[in-house]
Amino acid sequence: MNVHIPSQLRGYTGGAADVTAEGDTLSAVMDDLERQFPGFRFRVIDEQNRVRRHIAIFAGQHRHDDMTAPLPVDKPIQIVGALSGG
Repeated sequence: MNVHIPSQLRGYTGGAADVTAEGDTLSAVMDDLERQFPGFRFRVIDEQNRVRRHIAIFAGQHRHDDMTAPLPVDKPIQIVGALSGG
C-alpha cells in the first residue's frame, strides 16, 4: 500500500514523499517501513508501541491509533506530523 511521508521524516526515506509498505495492520506496516528505512519506526511509534503524540496516521479519512486493528486494503496511509507555533 502507498504511504505518504511528512516532510520532517523524509530524511529517513531518502527524500521520498511516498513509499510502498506491506501489512494488514499499522504494526505490520511500521515493521515493513522499519525494514526498508532503519530508524523510521522509532520516530513514529514510541517505546510503549503507541503512535507518538505529535503524529497522526490516517487510512483514507479515518485516523488510526490502534497498532493491531486491520487497515483498509484499498486506502492509502498518510502520516501527519503536528504543527506548532505561537
